[in-house]
Amino acid sequence: MNPPRSASGASPPGGQRQWPGKAGSTAFAGWRRILRGLVPWGALLPMALTVLVAYLGATLWSLRVSMSSARTFPSDDFVGLAQYERLFDNERWQLSLQNLALYGVLFIVATVVIGFLLAVFIDQKVKGEGALRTVFLYPYAMSFVATGLVWQWVLNPGSGLQQAVRQMGWPDFTFDWIIDQDKVIYTVVIASVWQASGLVMALMLAGLRGIDDELWKAARIDGIPTWRVYLSIVLPMMGPTLATVFVLLFTGVVKVFDAVVAMTQGGPGTASDVPAKFIMDHLFGRANLALASAGAIVLLLTVLALVAPILYARSRGRSA
Repeated sequence: MNPPRSASGASPPGGQRQWPGKAGSTAFAGWRRILRGLVPWGALLPMALTVLVAYLGATLWSLRVSMSSARTFPSDDFVGLAQYERLFDNERWQLSLQNLALYGVLFIVATVVIGFLLAVFIDQKVKGEGALRTVFLYPYAMSFVATGLVWQWVLNPGSGLQQAVRQMGWPDFTFDWIIDQDKVIYTVVIASVWQASGLVMALMLAGLRGIDDELWKAARIDGIPTWRVYLSIVLPMMGPTLATVFVLLFTGVVKVFDAVVAMTQGGPGTASDVPAKFIMDHLFGRANLALASAGAIVLLLTVLALVAPILYARSRGRSA
């Protein structure tokens, strides 16, 4: 067969055949590559819109409302930092901050220590390791409302632990912290530690399993005590894990609400009040939208002030 000729009768250069559909298929392949590159961005679009509208938008709106005199409905007036001054002059808010600080220190320290000890225990290749991990981690699967109700029943002086011990033959035994204004916050700490220790155990165990076995062999050869290896070598090597644990626990401390409501309703009186409950009470119970928004902004700034440096240090460590 003779090669196709042009209108002038000349053959194409080199005698090669020219297919009319080749240019179209090349363009289609280019569009397909472009669409394939847009698919990941399309998948991220809902989350990006959520962050911009639901998170960032709500934060900016709350900041604007906190600088107004809004009560039941938002207001367009501007009063500057007057609501923040009212907030920190409020004795209930000051008490809630004191409770939160005490709760946070005790909760984080106790949870990290207990979670680390549980992780060390399971890391010894004990029998039934899978069952033990499930038992220790199970409380974290429960909601804080369920945890609070269970511990409310346990600590109830009339029908809980105190009554059970008295019926066993110790009539003078007293454990009424949940109705004691000076000790009620400690009952919330107990319930929260019981629930969160399993999560810390799981994170710590993953960090321990990442330690090279050669390290332990070298420590045994040098005669270094086991406790010294954990404190001086293992824990520093688990810095990223500890940072993750701290961020998770600290954010849990700041937003603690449901456990307090389920156990004590903030009582007796306001003895176990926390900032989140203060905000919710003023938002829905007292119809003071501006003051509640100011409290929410203060909590947000607290989280950013403590968590942002940790995240920044971790990102610098990865890039180094």
